[in-house]
Amino acid sequence: MNNPLPELHEGHAPITLHQLFRDALEVYDDWVDGTEAPIVFHQGMAVPIGVVFDHMRDCTDILPNNMVSAITERLTKPLSSNSPLDDMTFSTAARVMCVMVRKRQLRRSSSDISAFIRRFEKLRIDRTDP
Repeated sequence: MNNPLPELHEGHAPITLHQLFRDALEVYDDWVDGTEAPIVFHQGMAVPIGVVFDHMRDCTDILPNNMVSAITERLTKPLSSNSPLDDMTFSTAARVMCVMVRKRQLRRSSSDISAFIRRFEKLRIDRTDP
């Protein structure tokens, strides 16, 4: 699939990408375990949220505070700093969210594999029972 998202310019993203990132965060929250990764729409094209997060990995723009809290709530280890120089960038948030998406996808994949193995074992047992 071609990436329909606009390129960053010297580490900066157009506002449409900032908004798409926010949309991807929102649908991540609504993602039902065991289902495919959600999608968002950019100019009428469906884009998986993992693609949005990956695309923003090099974005040096500062993340708005409302999105910072949405990211830090997901962390298992607290992110704390009192330095104004440590404002979270879209890059940092995107990297966190890429990991979160991959973890959910791996959980889904391993549960799919487990379900397949259980079905296979049941078929094997059913065939051996007289």
